[in-house]
Amino acid sequence: MRLFLQQRPVAGEAPRFVQLVLQQDLLGGWTLLRETGQIGGKSQLRREQYLDREPALAAFEKARDQHLKKGFQVMFAQGAGAPK
Repeated sequence: MRLFLQQRPVAGEAPRFVQLVLQQDLLGGWTLLRETGQIGGKSQLRREQYLDREPALAAFEKARDQHLKKGFQVMFAQGAGAPK
């Protein structure tokens, strides 16, 4: 599952973005990748490991909801059952 969110740009600054990726690893666990930064600038990547899909999906949805409350807008969603 992949979700790309973007915030409206502030005058004179590049827009900020957040990319959330939820993927299963080779051992059956789940990895949540959170990439944040400014378009065309530096970004930060954080990785969280989960043993089961349910807590990983809950963390994905919580991160999505937090960024939507901050004014980010969904620009791209990919994956089976991707939350909107």
